[in-house]
Amino acid sequence: MDPPQLLPAREQMAFTLGFHIILVPFGMAFTFFMLLANYRGLRHADAAALLLARRWSHVAAVLFAVGAVSGTVLSFELGLLWPRLMGTYGSAFGIPFAIEGLFFFLEAIFIAVYIYGWDRLSGWAHFWTGVPVVVAGIGGTLSVVAANAWMNQPGGFTMREGRVTGVQPLRVIFNGAFWYESLHMLLAGYMVAGFLTAAVYAGGRLRRRATPAAEPGDEPSRPGRTGQAERMARLGLLIPLTVAAILTPLQIVVGDIAAREVFHREPAKFAAIEGVPHTDTHVPEVLGGLYSDGRLRFGIPIPSGASLLSGYSPATRIRGLDEIPPEVRPSDREITVVHLAFDAMVGAGTFLLLLSAWYALAWWRRRDLPRTRWFARATVAGGVLSVVALEAGWVVTEVGRQPWTVVGHLLTRDAVTRAGNVWLFFIAILVLYAAVGATTVHVLRLLRHRWRERDAADVDVPYGPTHDESADASEPA
Repeated sequence: MDPPQLLPAREQMAFTLGFHIILVPFGMAFTFFMLLANYRGLRHADAAALLLARRWSHVAAVLFAVGAVSGTVLSFELGLLWPRLMGTYGSAFGIPFAIEGLFFFLEAIFIAVYIYGWDRLSGWAHFWTGVPVVVAGIGGTLSVVAANAWMNQPGGFTMREGRVTGVQPLRVIFNGAFWYESLHMLLAGYMVAGFLTAAVYAGGRLRRRATPAAEPGDEPSRPGRTGQAERMARLGLLIPLTVAAILTPLQIVVGDIAAREVFHREPAKFAAIEGVPHTDTHVPEVLGGLYSDGRLRFGIPIPSGASLLSGYSPATRIRGLDEIPPEVRPSDREITVVHLAFDAMVGAGTFLLLLSAWYALAWWRRRDLPRTRWFARATVAGGVLSVVALEAGWVVTEVGRQPWTVVGHLLTRDAVTRAGNVWLFFIAILVLYAAVGATTVHVLRLLRHRWRERDAADVDVPYGPTHDESADASEPA
């Protein structure tokens, strides 16, 4: 019998991880876009790019603070909800998290230095203080992925009398699943940050087009304000969308490699992804459907598709769920969740690939963004779907491992706490996260309102070209 704490503990972990994972791309990739804007501003004497970089640094700081809160909650949950995991396997499982903590502090220090340095450092000196922020963001993310990959393919330790001994840190970190999971997550983070940021600016374009034209007699805007704002809006859409569009085809290839690695290294998870009830060849690829009574129902089968994609041959043999012992076999509901999540991830990725191709074609033909409403709407949809793909991918990774917490070593029902009413803990977490989420949105809206009210000519970047030009212009001829 499963302990009563199992369901609320899993639900709470899923909620907090689903919340936190949206913030991860901004700590890892959004700061890279910030540096690209900063570099362009310095390299091409572009005041709008410098102002955009400065504003993005404020957004990055806010999201970093929120990510620190949600990440800290996750750290406490690992110990409170899953004491057997940390108590037994902490000496191995905790190594990547210790490294992640170092990267976290490094990122916090340098993002503070970067923001503080806008008014106090020379241009290029200030730019280089932002590089450790990007490096630390990537390092912290890969450290967490290493821990997750270790849970899927544990190694680098030995067990004696129920205790972990002989830990090999490098083998723990660079386990069998690390390389394909880390690269897949790294690209996903940059894509989500890119498409989601581009979606914000594409939505702004749609709102501006929907705004009625100014009537005669209306007070005109200040000189230079409209051009500067339009320039920043264009860069705000162009920079992240370009990075995301370049990486999307690469992610499709990496995703295909990762799926094939799962086929070879994690056959139980792959069987759940494809909903394969019995070991067989010529296994169809089923789009959609619900797994019930030993088979996928209501889906659209593609003959031999799963076998062909797995081993480049219709005769490829795929292990079925029937080879998993009944006591550790995932439930029909879990199989359905994993299968549909995988389909959602692939479907969203296909949409993003088509959006990237549309953008690439327009840029190749006209060296400009498509100016149609439909492209702006598609970009907004792409931002939403990138998050869907990210969340669905983590569902595949986490639920696909069930009923194991550490595959082959620790069952989830054995890892969960036996103390207290976890539902009350879950409710408290929901209240906390609702408050954190509402505060985050409010702060970002305040920043946007302040920026709209500020004169666009007031770049306020000491080493920026506008600062120098305005100083020269103030001198008598």
